[in-house]
Amino acid sequence: MSVTVEQVTTRAALDEFIALPLRLQPRNLAVPLLEASIRSWFTGRSPHPEPIALLLARDSSGTAVGRTTAHTDRRLDAKLGERLQLFGATEFRDGEAAAALFAELDRRALASGGETLFGPVSLLPNQAGGVITSGFEERGFVDSAWNDALTPIVYEAEGFERWGEADTWIVEMGRAPVTAPEPEEWTAAGLHLEHGSKREMKRLIPELLTLLNASFAQLPYYTEISAAEMDAATDGLAFLLDENLLLLARDAVSGRAVAFVLVVPDITAFVQRVGGRLTLIRQLQLLATRGNYRRDAILVIQGTDPGRQGQGILSLLSRQLQANLAAGGYGALRSTYVGRDNPASTAQFTRFGGRPLHGYTFYRRPVQARLPPDAGLAADRTKDPEGDHL
Repeated sequence: MSVTVEQVTTRAALDEFIALPLRLQPRNLAVPLLEASIRSWFTGRSPHPEPIALLLARDSSGTAVGRTTAHTDRRLDAKLGERLQLFGATEFRDGEAAAALFAELDRRALASGGETLFGPVSLLPNQAGGVITSGFEERGFVDSAWNDALTPIVYEAEGFERWGEADTWIVEMGRAPVTAPEPEEWTAAGLHLEHGSKREMKRLIPELLTLLNASFAQLPYYTEISAAEMDAATDGLAFLLDENLLLLARDAVSGRAVAFVLVVPDITAFVQRVGGRLTLIRQLQLLATRGNYRRDAILVIQGTDPGRQGQGILSLLSRQLQANLAAGGYGALRSTYVGRDNPASTAQFTRFGGRPLHGYTFYRRPVQARLPPDAGLAADRTKDPEGDHL
């Protein structure tokens, strides 16, 4: 059965692109990308600085059997020192569909001077993406990947190699004793503890962005996040926020934030139920029932000023966080992926009885010049997407 690949240029094809993973993956394990994000890629309204093409693979009957994006980012090229053909939001029914998608990515890379296929990233490694390599029986969660056991086998059969191996983590409450830091401990460290405030989010976001970019700059996968990207990533955060789970450590003299931890209630079950379609009505439903989604929580991001790392500040914040989670009745904390070469970050989980949840990786492969004869673009339509408004 031959598989062809086309660029998504119509609303009907876009709907197929969005719906495909809901048909291929179990809804109780996989977590769909937010539909609004995908539509912003299609319309060119996302903050990503370079064009994004949505690609759909079809079998000989016309049924959609795979999808991916094709995009680039000069920031990551500069970080890794090579021209990358990035891909993301990648799903496939089988190895044949995957091979057709990768062949089309090769074709595009060759046309633009790309050297390496890298992904899946949606749209960068520090935003979302990745492939899980173990823990397939454990459900995914918002801002993290889930796939079946076939997926890494297919990537590696296609010549991809693992890059940036990591793990997601889970800490179940009650596995280890937890005591919040005493006020004297904060004073001795020259710090002041601050909890987040929904009313102050507009003021806090730029401050967190500066600290985030500084604290993660040395990581190999991290590219500096722009203000527009931060706004998109935190859109709607204020209404979801549990103020006891956004913690900042401020220098007691200057008042400057030197470290922070951002944890949000785990709304994965809601996102699964609505298929990633968080319309305004769905958001209001979520707001009205948000108490139902405060059983578990997700550690989204944390950061420490490079000049203050190694001073035990993250340990203080982690203890406070665990105490606040227990007081709030949360049963478990899940964390987005942490590199296996970063034991200092994983120590905050192990000291509270945490364990790895999913093995995690990205994939890379040199661009291949020889392509299967049937893997060309079925309809290389480069006209603008159909209309500006969806």
